[in-house]
Amino acid sequence: MAGAALDGHALPLGDDGVIVGVDPGGRPAVLGLHHPLPHEIVLIGGVWTAQVLALRAVGTGVRVAVETARPRLWTQVAEAVAAGQPGEDRLTLHEVGRVPPQGATVADPVLVVRDCGARPPRGRVTAAPWQPVLTLLPYLSPATQRLLRRASLAGVQRVSPEEARLLGRLLMLPAERTEALPMLSEDATLWCTRQARQLVRLVPTDGERGLFGDPVRLDPAG
Repeated sequence: MAGAALDGHALPLGDDGVIVGVDPGGRPAVLGLHHPLPHEIVLIGGVWTAQVLALRAVGTGVRVAVETARPRLWTQVAEAVAAGQPGEDRLTLHEVGRVPPQGATVADPVLVVRDCGARPPRGRVTAAPWQPVLTLLPYLSPATQRLLRRASLAGVQRVSPEEARLLGRLLMLPAERTEALPMLSEDATLWCTRQARQLVRLVPTDGERGLFGDPVRLDPAG
């Protein structure tokens, strides 16, 4: 992770942003997504979590642009947003490499979600002030280290023991955190910067459960 990018992110969770779950004490955990400096996030996990986060971001007034090679998996999210906010393109779907400029501002922030597989190509639209980019990786690949070096924040869901050992080194995790990664529950995510870590459970609302089903780490076929 880039050291300069971490200066404003000593703690991965705060009190202003998108609710990403509850902490071990049952308190809401809120992820601050938007900043006046470019902010890159890597989520090593399942599309279920990315979809819930995207829907919740829209609920806070953020526009979301999803770059995906699996549009079928995201269509229900776009339709749910359109039904709730007719006449407004608050969540748009784009082919890989086809995301147009978003024009994010402090008054109109944007979240770009990249669901382009474990080896995503370099994005046409990159992180910018008030426009963070969240890159979803279903599993580790040779691209992971490069993406984590650039990221201000990383979220890790259940991974294999081999992947856990590699992530432990890349993210400088304590041994107990590394050993726990292969045993995380379906709804758990460890959010990390170099300075801090927080394990949360993403508990869906009734509406989210009706739309997406129960939390699941492994993705359906796209």
